[in-house]
Amino acid sequence: MGYGRRLVKVLVAGAGGFIGGHLVASLLADGVDVRAVDRKPRVEWLQCFADAENVTVDLDSASTSAAAVAGCDRVFNLACDMGGMGFIELNKALCMRSVLTNTHLIAAAVDAEVDRYFFASTACVYPQSRQDTTAPVALCEDDAYPADPEDGYGWEKLFSERMCRHHAEDFGLDVRIARFHSVYGPHCTWQGGREKVPAAICRKVAEAAADGVDEIEVWGDGEQRRSFLYVDDAIVGVRRLMDSEVSDPINIGSAEMVSINDLIDTVSAVAGVALARRHDLSAPQGVRGRSSDNTMVRERLGWEPTTTLREGIEPTYRWVAAQLGTGTVEP
Repeated sequence: MGYGRRLVKVLVAGAGGFIGGHLVASLLADGVDVRAVDRKPRVEWLQCFADAENVTVDLDSASTSAAAVAGCDRVFNLACDMGGMGFIELNKALCMRSVLTNTHLIAAAVDAEVDRYFFASTACVYPQSRQDTTAPVALCEDDAYPADPEDGYGWEKLFSERMCRHHAEDFGLDVRIARFHSVYGPHCTWQGGREKVPAAICRKVAEAAADGVDEIEVWGDGEQRRSFLYVDDAIVGVRRLMDSEVSDPINIGSAEMVSINDLIDTVSAVAGVALARRHDLSAPQGVRGRSSDNTMVRERLGWEPTTTLREGIEPTYRWVAAQLGTGTVEP
């Protein structure tokens, strides 16, 4: 999917992360000149491409953000301190500090008069009171207010959405905001405490299969329900949104909602194993149920994610299983 006009250069902030790495790959495949920026040392980037201008710098200051944006006419901001539920529930202050990056980066984008600014938000901005049952109503974009987001991470994302909105109103910055719903796929974080549940389950099942163990630990009772978005669909959604005229926050998520137990069944089927579950009811579990209402994305972008959980778990499990025994993810 190409742009409607030739771009001079595109900045991808958070390029060493999961979604950022896949976005850089997609842009490079279309011949776009990419400046890939992440604060992590290059060896820790989940993907790194020689064809991009790769820069290691923290964007939490005005000077570093201005230097990163210089010469770019579109900015994709996917930089944040985050992880799965185990991380965000125990690191609220770290998650909140990501507001520094978006604040300085969006100000730099205004000063540089960039053509368009993308901000990666999250379904964690939605009120927790709407997600306290395993049979929830799918969340639509208007449900974000009155505000009661996930503490820490969700509040930072909702505040940064407002920053984007007011910079659009006050300075004319053309913004795009995607609310992602639990993205997963190859080249994800799969160990170390920041992995999200699909990667964690893939790792646990692969370890059990390799060790001949017939049981895995599951956080909670397994009846928590989620919709999981395969990364290829996420990238298509991001690029369609960036090329569109949709400036309102919009869901980029799958409407296929499953329980964690269903997810384990799917991963186990791909792995060809049958596993008992040992439920840890004291572990972080997040909300009881969350799904994406895709009415707006269908109406405004003429598209919605199509990859089923089984279709996405197949390559994800194979990739995670291949990493076992190395302790690292090769860039």
